[in-house]
Formats: sequence, C-alpha cells, structure tokens
Amino acid sequence: MNLFILILGIVLFIGLIIAHEFGHFIVATRNGVKAEEFGIFFGPTLFKHKTKKGWIFKINLLPLGGYVKLKGEHDTDTQPGSYGAANLWVKSKIMIAGVFSNFVLGVLFLIILCFFGIPQLIPNQFALKSDQYVVSSPSNYLIIQQVLKDSPASRAGLKTGDKIISIGKNNYEQTKISTFSTLSSLTKKYQGQRVEIDYSFKNKTFSSFTTLNSTASIQNYKKTHQKVYLGVGVNQFQAGYQVVRYTWTAPLVALGTTKQIVTLTFKGLGQAIKGLFGIFSGFISNNTVARKNAQTSASSQLVGPVGIFIILKDGSANGILFMLFIIAIISLTLAIMNILPIPALDGGRLWFTLIFRSIKKPLSQKNEELLNALGFFILLFLLGIVTYLDIKRFF
Repeated sequence: MNLFILILGIVLFIGLIIAHEFGHFIVATRNGVKAEEFGIFFGPTLFKHKTKKGWIFKINLLPLGGYVKLKGEHDTDTQPGSYGAANLWVKSKIMIAGVFSNFVLGVLFLIILCFFGIPQLIPNQFALKSDQYVVSSPSNYLIIQQVLKDSPASRAGLKTGDKIISIGKNNYEQTKISTFSTLSSLTKKYQGQRVEIDYSFKNKTFSSFTTLNSTASIQNYKKTHQKVYLGVGVNQFQAGYQVVRYTWTAPLVALGTTKQIVTLTFKGLGQAIKGLFGIFSGFISNNTVARKNAQTSASSQLVGPVGIFIILKDGSANGILFMLFIIAIISLTLAIMNILPIPALDGGRLWFTLIFRSIKKPLSQKNEELLNALGFFILLFLLGIVTYLDIKRFF
C-alpha cells in the first residue's frame, strides 16, 4: 500500500508540472501564439513525439520542472503567431496561466480533502467547528526509556525501547495503555498483585507475568530499592494525526487553509533567504558557528528534488490523505515561487516586462537573454545548495 501511495504521490507531483505548463500552453494557443515544444523536465531528451498540429512533446531526464517553448519568445519578436508580437495583456495572461493552474489545483485538492477528511497538520489549522466531523484521532503510546534494577518490570523481561500495550490480571481484564496517567493508575490499582503485561518490540508482541510492588514495599524502598509499583520510566508519543471532514463549509475551510499555507510559505521563504545570506557571510567571515546556525535555518525551509522525494516517501507511510495534503501544499508553493520576480521563472519575466513597459523602454533580446541566463544560473546555484542541504539533512 505504501508503494502505491508513493507512486501516486510522484505521479501527482509530475501532474502539477504538467498542469503548470499546460496552463501556459492552452492560454497561448487560444490567444493566437503558436507553441513549438511542450517539455516535461529539463536536460537530455528521453522521449520525443511530433504532434499533428506541429508542436513537439518531450520528456527529458532531469526532474527540475518543465517548459513550453513558444514561437518568437523574445519580447522584441514581431512575426505573426509569435509571443513577442502579442500585446501586453496576452503576454501577462500567458505568464500568469501556470501560476493560476497550480493555485487552483492546490485549492481543489484542499476542497476534496475537506469533503473526505483533511489532516490537521498546521498549528491552529483553520476550522469551522460548527460543521466539523472528526474522522480519526491520533493515538498515544508509551515507550520504555528506563527499567529499574530488580523491579517487577525487570523480572517481567521488559527492556528499554519496548512499547507497553496493556496490563491486567488476566486476558479478559486487560486494559490498554496509552498515557502515563493510565499506567500509573493501573499499577496502583493492582499493587502487590500478579499481573499480565502485553508489550511489543519491532512490531512483535509479547506477554509476561510479574508481581507488582505493594504500597508497603514502596514505603520501605530504602531496604528494597524498589520505589515504584512497576519500575519503568516511560515517554509518551503520538501516532498519526487528527482527520476531520466538512460538508457545505468545505470550500470555505479550503480557502482558509490556503491562506494559512500561503502565509507560512512566505514566512518560510523569508527565513530561508536569511539563512542563505547567513551561510555566505559565515563562509566569508570564517564564522563556523554562524554558518552552521544559518545552514540549519535554511535547510529547515528549503527543499529540492531529493527532499521532495524523501517527503513523498515518508508521507506514503501516513496514508493517502496525508499524501494529498502534501501535494496541495507543493502545488500552492509552486504557484507562489512562480509569481515572485525571479529571473528565468514566470514571475521574473512578467515583472521585467512590466517594468520595461512602465519606463517605456523596449526589453531588447540581448537584455532579455542576459536576465534569463543570470536567473537560470542563480537557480542552478541555489538548486546545488538546496540539494547539498537535503543530503545533509536526510542522509
């Protein structure tokens, strides 16, 4: 099942890229601009097919995005059917179309999740309690961190790392253990009595019998060295996450969640940029502590192809709803990144076009190619840093 969900996640991620580029493609062709190529990923070509309408479909090697090559892509091109010959409104629509596609897809994924069950993964995640129905809740469990010497727990064979499942006097009186308070109350209830303890380690379940300490023996701990009824130190953990669903308010909750994701993404970008500057300044000043702190800050916010695969892989173990939530977040993040004024991306091209039009100067082919080349070099450089940070973080 995990493999199926992982494959589904990868397919959906590739689908986000296709949807983004299809947005450019469909808006361009419907506004009289001819498409020459539609490419998924970059680099060496793995598959190529020329369609009946004359444009070429390609699948390339490097999973770094996708592209649509339009006729006459420079702003100064004037041939009929070229991008350059289109008016400013048409150019703006073409460049924004990919962003719009990813944004709409992200919202649609969230709406679908709200109808069927949306994981509560964001702190104070947006909710409308009046129309909220809990589908599932997280489960708590206890992991043994310490076993006292000569205690009932040690005589039962319990060891560090064991997960306590239940305690009872016999099979039909077993009580499941999920919190420290439950463990404490049960061991006090059965003090001085012989109990059965069910526990597990590495997904294997075991049962063992032991006699718990009595209150008298605890009070006399200086002689017995047994200070507690069972004699274990435990930590409480949580498995899973809460999932809730909505009916008529699903679109409203999806929009509220979208706003949260967008806000958190911009905050994360700010921290990432600050972290990257910290890395550079740390290298220049040879300040190892500052560089490591900045590296930690940047790596916690930036994720490249390696990181995305690891997130999808780990997310597959948490179920399909979790995976769809990740895809929704990635889709909204792609929309945000592509609207920012980054050269070589949609937002960069749009903003530079608008700036040059506002100052009433033509964006020459030389300047446009220089800006795009510079932006692409910066993106490749950042990709290298992010990939390095991903490898440091995940391996």
